[in-house]
Amino acid sequence: MKRVVITGMGVISPIGNNLKETWEGIKNKKCGVDEITQFDTSTFKTKLACEVKNYDPNDYFNPKQVRHLDRSTQLAMIAAKEALENSKITPENTDYNNIGTYISSGIGGLNTIQTQCAVGCGKGYNRISPMFLPMGLANMQAGNVTIDLGFKGASFSIVSACASSTHAIGEAYRAIKAGYEEVIFAGGTESAVCEVGVASFENMKALSNATEKNRASIPFDKERSGFVMGEGSAVVVLEELEHALKRGATIYGEVVGYGATSDAYHVTSPSPDGEGAARAMVRSMKDAGVEPKDIDYVNAHGTATHLNDMYETMAIKTAFGESAKSVMVSSTKGNVGHLLGAAGAIEAIFCTMAIQDSFVPPTINYKVPDEDCDLDIVPNEPRHKDLNYVMSNSLGFGGHNASIIIKKYNN
Repeated sequence: MKRVVITGMGVISPIGNNLKETWEGIKNKKCGVDEITQFDTSTFKTKLACEVKNYDPNDYFNPKQVRHLDRSTQLAMIAAKEALENSKITPENTDYNNIGTYISSGIGGLNTIQTQCAVGCGKGYNRISPMFLPMGLANMQAGNVTIDLGFKGASFSIVSACASSTHAIGEAYRAIKAGYEEVIFAGGTESAVCEVGVASFENMKALSNATEKNRASIPFDKERSGFVMGEGSAVVVLEELEHALKRGATIYGEVVGYGATSDAYHVTSPSPDGEGAARAMVRSMKDAGVEPKDIDYVNAHGTATHLNDMYETMAIKTAFGESAKSVMVSSTKGNVGHLLGAAGAIEAIFCTMAIQDSFVPPTINYKVPDEDCDLDIVPNEPRHKDLNYVMSNSLGFGGHNASIIIKKYNN
């Protein structure tokens, strides 16, 4: 089997419009929670979200593209382009026929769907834009990236709610490991901070009802009341090791383990005790050939919903056994909110950068301990430690669980 390394990364997020800004935001404990600006929230209980700040699509796209690309697709194209530049892949050193594109979205073009349904209801369905489906479909983020960058390998979008982009990275890792592709741009994108998106999560009581920005997205805190919606995109370049070495690529980390399971329990609630998530973690460790004691840090799904944080804590205890008492676990959703289908990808990048900089991101804005969430959650302050193996977890509505393990690259 072939080895799979990370040779490029791109991000646009609530705390930075590129990789450097976003990672500096994590290192400086920046909180991206703020007042919602994309629609009038006067009739909503939810007032806060983690939006991409200072974003003008006209800075990145021509007028036709601005009209014909859903915001989620725009963000994906921006992150993928940065990942390409970061990787230094060119047509001269890589066959673009062998570059795959696995970019996922949990929801797809929800802004477009909402807007065009309103047009149909208000003005008549003969007024629906012919671009409605090409803008709204959940595969179009991956499709438009391939068109923009010219990649002609396998291209698709895995849709598994909030586990989507971790599944994308995991399946890309498997495809390269088995020799199906040399390079895959893998990740996720999401932009669903609109009336329909917020109302849906609000009505199922999944969103935080806090009004104080620094007490809204508070994973593992006893006063947590739900997640804060985020938006953005993150893309990693996965590459077969020999191909990367041949072209002199910078190697940021190595993907060595992947586990995916299903709860088969409930459409929104995790399975009791987090047994499905625990099995995903165990599978990822088995795939990587490591023991729980070898994992230095876990970037938890950590949404700040009552059940997720409690059950994920149980899951880590089940999967790690005695090592659960010593492994560092944190959630970066206090910084960027919950990016839904893009959450796993941005968190995989945080894990990779954590290895690079020997820096463990803290769980920020933590105040009130919860006896049901009694892991070492790295509260409020980062830790500077060498990291060899790190794990990233994602758990999605429908009972989708995914776990990946990234290792410090050694020759």
